[in-house]
Formats: sequence, C-alpha cells, structure tokens
Amino acid sequence: MPTIAEKLKSRESDLTRAERQLSAAILDNYPIPGLGSITELAELAEVSTPTVARMVQKLGFSGYPEFQHALREELREIISNPVEKRAEQAPELPEGHMLNRYAVAVYDNIRATLENVNLEEFDTLCALLADTNSRVHIAGGRLSGTLAQNFYLHLQMIRRDVFMIPPRASWTHSVLDLLPGDTLILFDIRRYENATLLLAEMAHERGVKVVLFTDQWRSPIQKEATFTFAARIAVPSAWDSGVALLLLIESMIAKIQEDHWDTVKARNDELEAAFDRTRLFRKFT
Repeated sequence: MPTIAEKLKSRESDLTRAERQLSAAILDNYPIPGLGSITELAELAEVSTPTVARMVQKLGFSGYPEFQHALREELREIISNPVEKRAEQAPELPEGHMLNRYAVAVYDNIRATLENVNLEEFDTLCALLADTNSRVHIAGGRLSGTLAQNFYLHLQMIRRDVFMIPPRASWTHSVLDLLPGDTLILFDIRRYENATLLLAEMAHERGVKVVLFTDQWRSPIQKEATFTFAARIAVPSAWDSGVALLLLIESMIAKIQEDHWDTVKARNDELEAAFDRTRLFRKFT
C-alpha cells in the first residue's frame, strides 16, 4: 500500500498551486506536520483549511481524521525497533518457507519502488555523477553504510574524485573538504540517524548538492536534498531489506558505464594493469 508521501509525489501534477504548497509543507518534515490539527497544518503551509480538506480527499481519505490516523500508523512503523517489528509480524506470518515469503516481499518492494521512480530525475542524477567536474562524496549509516560502500567502490571504478566519508566519529574532518558544487550521496533509512542528518545540513550550508537514498517514509534529510530516491524496505524480518535500494544504485552504475563506456573502459584497463602488478587476484593461466 502506498505511503502518503508516495501518494503526494505521484499526484503532484494533479494538485493546485495551494495544494502543492501544502504537499511541500507536509513532506518537508514528514510525517510530523500532519500530526497536528487541520488548522495548525493549514497555518504551517499558509493555505486555508478547505484546501487541506480538499487535498486529503484527493488522496483517497474520507476526511482529515482518517488521513491523520494513516500518518500516525506510518510514524509508528518508522520508529519501531527490530524486536517490535518481529512481534508485530509474528501473528500474521503466512504458511510456507521463509525463503519464499521473503522473496515475495522483496519482489513487492521492487515493484512498488519502481512505480515511484522519476525517470527524468534518475537520468539527471546519472549524468551528474558521470560529470568529473563535480566531485562525489558518499556516506551511510550504521547498516546502510554497506550500501554506501558498494556504491563508492563501483563509482570509483568508473570515474575519478569519488570519496567515501568515514563513520560518525570521523566524518567531521571530511566536512572541511566539501566544496561548493560537490555532490554528497547519503543513505538513511529508518530509524533515521541524527549524525547523517547533521552531515546533510552542514554539506548543504557549504553549497553541496545532497542526494538521498531512503525508505518509503523518507528521511528528514529530504528537505536538504536536490534528489531523493525512496525505496520499499519492509520484509518478514526484524530487520529491513536493502534489495530495492541496491537495485537503484546498481542500475545507476549500469547506466553511467553504458553511457560513458569509452572512458570507463580506459580507466578500468589501467585498473586491471594495477591489479595484475599487485597480484591482487588469483590467476589460473
């Protein structure tokens, strides 16, 4: 089932100017703005209460109370810890082997993620990441750091000036090297990490383009981000799945290397020569 954030993004072209202003206010610190009264939300977005009521109905809700209830349920999912997630799933686990149930959930996550990808933004970001006039920095959180590392290693084989920002305790040093016009790619999924948000804020203040890879509820970092890509992560497990996010970044790597194959090949020919010289990989010939 789509989140309210996903509904707002997908219906953007159908909204009036005032409704788009309201949508931006909700998404800016999602889902917190919608948890107050209808009057408070209208005042925050600087629109009328009838505008709020109309947009809520456009999203398929009978009224503001039902809309707010859905937001509260989303907030509960966002902040739930692994034990809470497992306890909630246990009574409803369907019959069958875990491998099959997990695979079905991952398939559904991929499908829902792709339905909400803006292809124009996807292509624009790929072009930006291929532009060696803009340096690229990448960082992740406690678990999403593995996705960040994966993206870094592949992007670094494609182009120069790609940097991996170290974990929380050390990243303050890296802020000094963030320059206007650089691009910072961040991975942040529930439970959103304060340190990653602070890094995004400090980078934005320095004139850096922030790119966010997040979940369907969208990290607070989105208010600092030029590009936000949201993937589905919920599976029948106490932990979340990164498969849909991995699909996004691997697809981007594939597009960049395909669009710029001549330069990518030249760089990797040099890399393979270095591998041979260091005898990094086992040879069977």
